[in-house]
Amino acid sequence: MKVTETKLMDVKIIEPAVFGDHRGFFTESYSKEAFSEVGITFDFVQDNHSLSVEAGVIRGLHFQKGEAAQTKLIRVVSGAVLDVIVDIRKGSPTYGKSEGYILSADNQRQLLVPKGFAHGFVTLTPNVNFLYKCDNYYNAEADGGIAFDDPALGIDWPLDLSKAILSEKDKQHPTLASFENENPFIYGTI
Repeated sequence: MKVTETKLMDVKIIEPAVFGDHRGFFTESYSKEAFSEVGITFDFVQDNHSLSVEAGVIRGLHFQKGEAAQTKLIRVVSGAVLDVIVDIRKGSPTYGKSEGYILSADNQRQLLVPKGFAHGFVTLTPNVNFLYKCDNYYNAEADGGIAFDDPALGIDWPLDLSKAILSEKDKQHPTLASFENENPFIYGTI
C-alpha cells in the first residue's frame, strides 16, 4: 500500500496494491491491520454508498459539526469523480485551502479526509458508485455545508456550473466566511 501526503495538512492519498490479470483484479480495499501499520488508526463505524447516474452531478461541500464531525475514507468503485476538500479548521496552516483529486474505478485511489474538512465531488462519468467509511455516525442535526461555488475557495470545477446537477439543499449552503461567523471548527480541538 502506498500512502502519499498532500498539500493539505493531515489529508492522505492511499493506493492499495491491485493484483490484475486477464480475469480482472483483486485488491484489499481496507484492512485495519495494514492501515494501522502506516499510522491510519481511525475506528471506522459506518459505511456509506451513493450512486450518481449522470455526469455533472455535484454533491457537497458537506461536513458534520461539533461532536458529530467525521473522518472519511473515500473511494470510487465505478466511474470517476473530481473529489474536492476544503480545510475549514480555524487556525490550521491550510485553513481555507482546497484541493481536488481524481478518484476512479480505474486508479483505485482512496482519499483520507480528516475531521474539519468540507467535502464534495463532481461526477466525471455517468453511473458513479461512491463509497466511504466514517469514524462517526451521521447526525442530521449536525449536518453542515459550504457553498460549492464560493468564490473565495477558488475551486476549478471541470464543467459549466450553470449545467451542474445539484440537490436543493446543496444550492443553499453559505460561504465559508458566513459559516465561520456562526460555527468555527478550531484546529487542534477536533
